[in-house]
Amino acid sequence: MSALHRIVIVGGGAGGLELATQLGHRLGKSGKAQIILVDQKLTHIWKPLLHEIAAGTLNPHQEETNYFVHAAQHHYQFILGTLVGIDRTQKKIQLQAPQFSKKEQPPKQIDVDYDTLVLALGSTSNDFNTEGVKQHCHFLDSLPQATVFHQDLLHLYLEAQNQPQSRALNIAIIGAGATGVELAAELYQAKQTFAQYGLNRIDPQQVRITLIEAADRILPALSQQISRHTQVQLERFGIEVLTQHRVAKVDEEQVYFAAGNPLEAEIKVWAAGIQAPEIFKQWDDFEKDHLHRLKVYATLQTYTDPNIFAFGDCAHCQPKADEPVLGPRAQVASQQASFLVRALSQHVNGKPLPMFKFSDKGSLISLSQHTAVGELLGRVNVQGIVAKSMYVSLYRLHQATIHGYTHAGVLTAKDMLGRKIGPKIKLH
Repeated sequence: MSALHRIVIVGGGAGGLELATQLGHRLGKSGKAQIILVDQKLTHIWKPLLHEIAAGTLNPHQEETNYFVHAAQHHYQFILGTLVGIDRTQKKIQLQAPQFSKKEQPPKQIDVDYDTLVLALGSTSNDFNTEGVKQHCHFLDSLPQATVFHQDLLHLYLEAQNQPQSRALNIAIIGAGATGVELAAELYQAKQTFAQYGLNRIDPQQVRITLIEAADRILPALSQQISRHTQVQLERFGIEVLTQHRVAKVDEEQVYFAAGNPLEAEIKVWAAGIQAPEIFKQWDDFEKDHLHRLKVYATLQTYTDPNIFAFGDCAHCQPKADEPVLGPRAQVASQQASFLVRALSQHVNGKPLPMFKFSDKGSLISLSQHTAVGELLGRVNVQGIVAKSMYVSLYRLHQATIHGYTHAGVLTAKDMLGRKIGPKIKLH
């Protein structure tokens, strides 16, 4: 009897976890294939929530999914480790195991065999080698980064509370795409809530939030109408919006522009671009784009190896020559994950693969807890509480995909109750 086909998925983000869950039920449960998910963290959290975690308006411990527990419930295996190499000849990946012992030990390497490898490692921030950004800016690529931002913000408020007089606070967010806009709006909500809970030595009226964009408008990937409406809403919140301001340098206290006076900022966040994970730069035998993303066909197989697939933010996917390259969006990764459930079932059985087709459902941007803006199907504009309800439903759909609809319904009820009786901001 031949060994089971081993499908190894590296990356447990939204797309990777959705794929592992669905393949576990389709192929793992019935013994048609062995499904293995690899991630360098123990828990999963939906990346679009990171701006809320950073602002403190969401407690991450209530939203995390433990990979080991989830794997046991959904018929796949989880391996904790960081990808450090691929041996395509031997069909192995090399992982570096995390260190848990206090004793000094050499790094331990784990080799994992695969028949089919799926790379779903997402993306990281691209600072474009701007001077001072790595040293002085926060990033929001991961839960640890969002948590560090929140702790730094909270400590500023706690330190100010011991001072005899109130003080100001200047926050600069560089990059006015979805992440930057959503973080700015969430920080507006947070500064009001800090004061409500007695942390009032930083006066909400003296918290200056500045959103900086090099392009001629915010949300450049969306329509001009949505961009204009969003900017009006942000300015109502008292957020200063600077467009056509290219950042040339950042230091501990200021943001410097290619033209014009510098901006004072104690806290700085970089949200101005993405690139593939650092390890991709080492893989010279893979065909990549200028952001080091792996080029894939419409089957999501890499140009280099038909047994290695890539999807989501780490893949350069242009389904047809006359169509644009798909952007780094959660709905792209989710649709590709659903596609790969079907495609990999065909691949395991040696059958021809289908071609991925993206269906753009639109975009939604959260503007704090009670409102959002967006456009659906490229032409229908939505805003306010209706848009916010639709925005929240995207997360609920993700939960339903990885947990099932009954479990997701229980989580929804728990979250609604928690928001009613729990604090509105995390103060620890």
